[in-house]
Amino acid sequence: MSELPTITHVSDRIAVGELAPPTSSRSVTDTVNGSHRFVISGYSLAKGMGVGKHIASDTFTVGGHQWAIYFYPDGKNPEDNSAYVSVFIALASEGTDVRALFELTLIDQSGKGKHKVHSHFDRSLESGPYTLKYRGSMWGYKRFFRRALLETSDYLKDDCLKINCTVGVVRSTIEFSSLHTIQVPDPDMGAHFGMLLENMEASDVIFNVAGEMFHAHKLVLAARSPVFHTEFLCGHEGDAQEIVVNDMEPEVFKAMLHFIYKDDLVEEELEATRTCISDTLTAKLLSAADRYDLTRLRRLCESHLCKDISINSVAQILALADRYHAAELKSVCLSFAAENLSAVMQSDGFEYLKENCPALQSELLKTVAGCEDDSSSGGGKSKSVWAQLSDGGDTNGRRIRQRT
Repeated sequence: MSELPTITHVSDRIAVGELAPPTSSRSVTDTVNGSHRFVISGYSLAKGMGVGKHIASDTFTVGGHQWAIYFYPDGKNPEDNSAYVSVFIALASEGTDVRALFELTLIDQSGKGKHKVHSHFDRSLESGPYTLKYRGSMWGYKRFFRRALLETSDYLKDDCLKINCTVGVVRSTIEFSSLHTIQVPDPDMGAHFGMLLENMEASDVIFNVAGEMFHAHKLVLAARSPVFHTEFLCGHEGDAQEIVVNDMEPEVFKAMLHFIYKDDLVEEELEATRTCISDTLTAKLLSAADRYDLTRLRRLCESHLCKDISINSVAQILALADRYHAAELKSVCLSFAAENLSAVMQSDGFEYLKENCPALQSELLKTVAGCEDDSSSGGGKSKSVWAQLSDGGDTNGRRIRQRT
């Protein structure tokens, strides 16, 4: 007779500790929002450019895509006979099936707050967000506002319109659980070195700047500046206890020391305005950065001065950039001046450039020639910068954008 089969209970031998911990995940769909204000000055001069022709804002980035606002003074739809102005938001970068929410707001400039708002936000969407299929796809209104009413309304003031645009790009992410997290504090090395500067603890050198004394540490300065490194570790200033600094104001030297120790600048001090660009703390710090070879400080100053570039200031800033070897800022100034050549040539700063910086004039002409080459290769759609010489320009400090 055959033997009966036996059953072994293997599961009894599995330890409970071998079980994997439970995990979870969650899909989250939300929007990345960003806004842009488009100011249209000289509205009355824009009228008559033709149905379907628009004025474009500068591009702005939201959710990893670039966008632009298109304003049609004579409308976009030929059937409306220029009775309406049209406003659209366009996808200005490469993309496929970009889903987004939009809001267009025409600003009431009377101060009453009665803005005209067209919005996808804060309301139920029957078919979901709008999908832009490819670069150049647009969303907006052919009949944004009746033109006759617009021109007698509080939305138009001093021949100027202001349009706010908000874009919310839809994104989906997966969140997963984490059993343990450890919070890492923000970097604080700058704060610690800043305490050394403020407390003057273990300082080994004193700088005399126009009679004002500043205590510092040679090793810190040598680590941050190649010039100080040479002076203190390789040169004759290694044993010096007091150093006289000529041709620099105390507030500039103080701000430079603040940067050397803390790796940042006091923004409020940089924002202080002056009639002349060269008199600002930012311009003087640019000189200090060049003098002591502080590369990051130079770039910070370039970034701040770049925000102040206008028709009236570009020549002054260009001269500063050239004098203190600020290559990035100089390149921006040359490009801006070339794009707005006629208006810049009528500014006071350009006269200074002609008299004191002839070499920069030659560089500007080379930049203009480069712009001309780009315009020619673009099939003739871009307006020649040389042609601005006969067009006249805006000398009120506003950037002039060429229309296509």
